Amino acid sequence: MTQPATAPSARPAAGPLIWILAGEASGDVLGARLMDALRAVLPGVAFRGVGGVRMQAAGLDTLFPLSDLAVMGLVEVLPRLRFLARRLREAVADIEVTHPDLIVTIDSPGFTLRLLRRVAPLGIPRVHYVAPQVWAWREHRVREFPGLWDRLLCLLPFERAFFGRHGLDARFVGHPVLQSGAETGSADRFRARHGLAADAPILILMPGSRRSEAPRLLPVFGRMLALLRDRVPGLVPVLPVSPVVADTVRRAVARWPVAPVIVTEVDDKHDAFAAAGAALTKSGTSTLELALAGVPMAVTYRVNPLTAALVRRQIKVPFVAMVNLLAGRALVPELLQERCTPAILTDEVVALLRDPAVAEAQRAGFRAVMDSLSASHATPADAAAAEIVGLLAERAAAQAP
Repeated sequence: MTQPATAPSARPAAGPLIWILAGEASGDVLGARLMDALRAVLPGVAFRGVGGVRMQAAGLDTLFPLSDLAVMGLVEVLPRLRFLARRLREAVADIEVTHPDLIVTIDSPGFTLRLLRRVAPLGIPRVHYVAPQVWAWREHRVREFPGLWDRLLCLLPFERAFFGRHGLDARFVGHPVLQSGAETGSADRFRARHGLAADAPILILMPGSRRSEAPRLLPVFGRMLALLRDRVPGLVPVLPVSPVVADTVRRAVARWPVAPVIVTEVDDKHDAFAAAGAALTKSGTSTLELALAGVPMAVTYRVNPLTAALVRRQIKVPFVAMVNLLAGRALVPELLQERCTPAILTDEVVALLRDPAVAEAQRAGFRAVMDSLSASHATPADAAAAEIVGLLAERAAAQAP
């Protein structure tokens, strides 16, 4: 069994100990911002748990690599079940030994909710950040949630009412995309850094942050670029990818007909957004980042066909793209599974790049979507930190003589 990163006996005396876990790259970003916000209001706070490079930079000694948990898909996870079970036991054991003042789990419900259930008998306050998307599919799972957490922190405005209908208290803290800086990039800086002509059309391609996602979209993107080469001369594809999958992506695109620019740094990604004329992205938070930056887009996705069949039988929402769900309409095209083909993607990219009316209609809708994502005058991370501080204060008051 992997040993804790620091000796369990080294519990800080100055402030509370918070055990925090993120299971994928987007959760790593949320976790790092939350840690910074908590440090600003909880003097002497210390953190243990599991996180990626950003949480580690914020002061976390990670128990094991975040990439060990970054798996998506009902079928894709099956070969890793025994390994994930071992990682779960290691996380539970560390919590049992250190007995932190509070546990925070971020997204990744397949792993985090199991962890919360296993540590419930310890009586430690538990916060789950990013609500499980049972409003989209498998709504019956909401019956499993009572008792799993003491606070549920939601990113989307409609989630509080949804969980309230099921008797679960949920707090809307705002969406962290508002803190991403996605709208602050410089097109000139991006073109200069990568030696690109001022008039070169730029297409963002976002295949996903998990190792199980990118390999399904990248071959389609490659074949699409072969078709686009004649229709959009000089097109430059740009792939902003997580460091977790960067090597996988580099190998997959080595023989593409058009050499892409691969960026792994957040600032470089935001500069790419500013320079881009259009984007193809998988569903999820990336759609909100692009919307904040005003990049016209289409959403595309491929998973294992069996996974897709199972999900389609249970899905309860009319759209899979977060930006469409929040807009309440098909603001951006969704090209999924059978419609995720080189020819269809090519036609969509050409329309986005060549038709100003299509691009501007999307941008107008994006502005309304962004307005809906703020919960208060505080940043989302500060609002989440305030909920955690409030929970610690409630627990301290309940335990006071």
